[in-house]
Amino acid sequence: MFYQAGWVVSAGVMVVALRMWGLHVRDLERRTEEAERTREEAARARAMEERLRIARELHDSLTHNISVISVQSGVAVHLARKRGEEVPPALLAIQEASSDAARELRTTLSALRTDEDGDSSGLGHLDQLAVRARAAGLPVTVTVTGAERPLPPEVDQAAYRIVQEALNNVSRHAGPARATVHLHYDPTALSIQVDDDGAGAVGGTGRSGANGGVSANSTGLGLIGMRERVTALGGKLHAGPRDGGGFQVRAEFPARAR
Repeated sequence: MFYQAGWVVSAGVMVVALRMWGLHVRDLERRTEEAERTREEAARARAMEERLRIARELHDSLTHNISVISVQSGVAVHLARKRGEEVPPALLAIQEASSDAARELRTTLSALRTDEDGDSSGLGHLDQLAVRARAAGLPVTVTVTGAERPLPPEVDQAAYRIVQEALNNVSRHAGPARATVHLHYDPTALSIQVDDDGAGAVGGTGRSGANGGVSANSTGLGLIGMRERVTALGGKLHAGPRDGGGFQVRAEFPARAR
């Protein structure tokens, strides 16, 4: 009888101990979750502070200057038309580009102040980009092969930026040149190729070499930005001299249909 009572007491103690241990474990899990939430909230707060700081810097340093360019170019276009003069295509390109830059900057600043991705540019604006390049004196031909389809937004935006930066590089560094832009859609990928036949410039501008090529390991900020955009989406980027002269940028994105 005594032993039976002892076993009952021992079993009761074990049950109570197990329950207390379970409560302790749940309390530890709750505290861990709270600590994790606190760390995440602190990280989000720090990230938001940094985004706001960048937004303020961009606003203070760029907004005014872009607005001045847009207003002054608009005034110049207006005065030329008022005098019955032909407006230089380059001036029209500056007016349109500055308006687009102001729009994109406003969108970017809005995105920095929220948690949303505000980049509204995509391949749907590619024709406008080509028109601006031609007006600025760069002949551009755009071709598209494969079955066009809606792309994931991040791929659509990155693809547009790759073409934009590649054409900017041609304008800045290739000298007198023509450029071709070729997009190819297949069921699981999008490839972009931008070629030019320019002579290029030698030096630290991101285009180097006798044929105006761009080293795949170039430290030019434009190429670094392109590479970051492509690799962030699991793609590949090649940038270098073409056989026979000129320069080529080729990007490949995995891009399944939406």
